[in-house]
Amino acid sequence: MPDFDWKEKYKDKIGTAAAAMKAIKSGDTIFIGTGCAQPQHLVRALVEHAGHIYEAHIIQLLTMGEAPYADEKFRDKFKMNCFFVGDNVREALNKGIGDYTPIFLSEIPGEFDSGRIPVDVALISVTPPDANGLCSLGVSVDIVKSAVANARYIIAQVNNRMPRTFGDSFVHANHLDMLVPFDQDIIELPVPQSDEVLRRIGQNIARLIEDGSTIECGIGRVPQALAEFLKDKKDLGVHTEMFSDWIIDLIECGAITCAKKTLNRDKVVASFCMGSERLYRYIDNNPFFEFYPTEYVNDLNIISQHEKMVGINVGLEIDLTGQVCADSLGYQFYSGIGGQVDFIRGAARSRGGKAIIAMPSTARNGQVSRIVPHLTEGAGVVTTRGDVHYVVTEYGTAYLHGKSIRERTLELINIAHPKFRKELTQAAKTHNYIYEDQIELAWDQLRYPEDLEHYDTLRDGTQIFFRPIKPSDEPALSDMLYSLSEESVQKRYMTRTRAFAHRDVQQLTNIDYHKDLAIVGVVPGVSGDEIVAIGQYFLDPKTQVAEVAFLVQDEWQQKGMGTLLLEYITKIAKQRGVKSFSAKVLPNNKPMLAIFYSSGYKVNTEFDGEVYNITYDLTK
Repeated sequence: MPDFDWKEKYKDKIGTAAAAMKAIKSGDTIFIGTGCAQPQHLVRALVEHAGHIYEAHIIQLLTMGEAPYADEKFRDKFKMNCFFVGDNVREALNKGIGDYTPIFLSEIPGEFDSGRIPVDVALISVTPPDANGLCSLGVSVDIVKSAVANARYIIAQVNNRMPRTFGDSFVHANHLDMLVPFDQDIIELPVPQSDEVLRRIGQNIARLIEDGSTIECGIGRVPQALAEFLKDKKDLGVHTEMFSDWIIDLIECGAITCAKKTLNRDKVVASFCMGSERLYRYIDNNPFFEFYPTEYVNDLNIISQHEKMVGINVGLEIDLTGQVCADSLGYQFYSGIGGQVDFIRGAARSRGGKAIIAMPSTARNGQVSRIVPHLTEGAGVVTTRGDVHYVVTEYGTAYLHGKSIRERTLELINIAHPKFRKELTQAAKTHNYIYEDQIELAWDQLRYPEDLEHYDTLRDGTQIFFRPIKPSDEPALSDMLYSLSEESVQKRYMTRTRAFAHRDVQQLTNIDYHKDLAIVGVVPGVSGDEIVAIGQYFLDPKTQVAEVAFLVQDEWQQKGMGTLLLEYITKIAKQRGVKSFSAKVLPNNKPMLAIFYSSGYKVNTEFDGEVYNITYDLTK
């Protein structure tokens, strides 16, 4: 069967780019295709043959090629309006050339459909028509499909090098007004390099992603770093606005299968992609990938139907109350709202879903904190304090949703860069966000001992995460203390007190990690880490003798938790040169006595008539 000769069949529609530009009139609104599918040949022709055009309005989402129409010399020819500020137009916008329209990505197609944002001419890229006359929009379907549906005149650059993608990505050649054959390489984006900060962010995000989750994750340094820590996950799905090269390795290692997706099972769903030639070859005629318009991919109701939907987006800065700025640096517009809010809200409504904002803790080579007392003057709020759920930096994860201002302030300070924590704490006190007597640690001299984070397994097979306590653990520790039975309180504190005041609990959560140490056992809870056990030692630096104490929530007792805690805290103490442990145990606390006696050390016991005084040498 001979190859289909599309040029012959559609010869009446074929023309040159120069001829196509004659269809554009002064005052027209011109849509330019998105991302790496920007029709570069048509864009160059637009400015080269613009002699008859004045006051034309160019609208675009994000284009990765050149934007010559944004040059000062074309100011009387073209007025630019961006829904997302890219590198190629950012300088022009900062000079006042052109506009930026802040809008949720999911809502742009509705503006086209209603005519509130008119589209007179659409410049797009497509694959050659197949035998059925269908052209694929290739790597960018997004808002291009809606622009095509609403444009008065459509000019398509027909590019043999455009990958043919499946899904709702096709437009019939009969719907196109002019076909301009011109082959050129699809714009490529280099694979970003990770550094230690990004790898730690990726690792922290990966801890939140369960097997069988469906993820939304775009392009840039954070997704690329995250991918490294997802390779051991099972049956991940993808429903995302966009993706890049990171997706290939996760598919090939078996982490991404899409086998457990709620919608579009066994398919990666996106609206556009940007990456390398390797990526474009990989998706070309690959039925595992389906591209859909923005009004489907970014639809909050579609997103939320995916069980365990994880939306991962980035921010530029966040204030202590949880307001996230993601589109501007002060008065300077830097990017756009994009699909952040669509996926934050969609993931939050998903059954078992997680909405995540990720960012390095600092900017400008560590000179400024991204976690701030208040947003920079002129900065806009993209994700509100009511929408934010998880915030991740290289220093950990803060869960803010449903938390008070005091709680979220402490959570955010805890994941800020240590050198900024003191000033953030003092600012929070000034604004009455936290208590005036909140302990201030010398964070510039202290380091949270991340190396002491450790997973272990109880006798019943339950996995427990042991980690050093954090200042932000005060509410969770207080909840645990108040959940204890009267008997458990009496055994630990040798009193029947039921009051655990802030001034006392914060003494347990604000420690120096050197002289004193507290390890908590945590399990995932509906509002973040739930503390179910704590083991502590308080060191006398003169004698190198440490007093040790343990507490396990009632329902977690009799499962080996105390034994694991003692073994782990003993191991840490020995490594740090602690010579011996001491403890006071009531006679009726037989389980605790049994734990000490089975520790493997020679335990010395003295009874003073009320309590057992236990000591044992760690050096033997």
